[in-house]
Amino acid sequence: MNFDRMIAVRNNKTVYRDGERCLKVFSEDYSKADVLNEALNQARIEETGLNIPKILEVTMIEGKWTIVSEYIKGKTLSQLMQEDPDKKEEYLNMFVDLQLNMHGKTCPMLNKLKDKMNRKISQTDLSATVRYDLHTRLEAMPKHNKVCHGDFNPSNIIVTDDGTMYIIDWSHATQGNASADAARTYLLFWLNGDIEGAKKYLDIFCKKSDTPKQYVQKWMPIVAASQTVKGNAAEREFLNSWIDVVDYE
Repeated sequence: MNFDRMIAVRNNKTVYRDGERCLKVFSEDYSKADVLNEALNQARIEETGLNIPKILEVTMIEGKWTIVSEYIKGKTLSQLMQEDPDKKEEYLNMFVDLQLNMHGKTCPMLNKLKDKMNRKISQTDLSATVRYDLHTRLEAMPKHNKVCHGDFNPSNIIVTDDGTMYIIDWSHATQGNASADAARTYLLFWLNGDIEGAKKYLDIFCKKSDTPKQYVQKWMPIVAASQTVKGNAAEREFLNSWIDVVDYE
């Protein structure tokens, strides 16, 4: 393999460029089922017509599972925001428009968001009482079947030179309620220390989607709890601060 350059290093995976191809190489102990599920998610999302890198193959390189897809040349939306802070609000509007376009798609074969969150809440080390309240709250939320990314943040959007935006990293994709996806994005801004960006994002999302802010906020304890299973100690501490079910109705 002729690796032009390393693009990104994340937990348990490294992304390389190889000419016109992008190689996501997983660590040797990474779950085969999770790799294949991510590839399957991406292949299914391709069929929705959204701008995403197309899967070329799933293979093994030096004993490591690897997803090979098209290389999309451009900068992440996160980079653009850092390079030109004055245009941040404009970029946030583009970001929300892209998310709403995605939420306008359906993909019946994707896993269901509610099923995934129920499973994650069961895996947490929260008390039985809190878990029960969260499961009950989740069950009461409306069931939708919109495409949800699950990790929709500016670093997962690539903008090409002509302004076309591509959404990458479909490992967490599900079908479900768009406001749960928005709650996750809001918390991701917080986790990145961009509290002002989180608030602006939520304002724009709620205005453009005509969604009451309180409705997205109702999802936040549920989404935060489902994310505590993974993540480092600092992230878990932050997410736990959002799991306040005392006011459960």
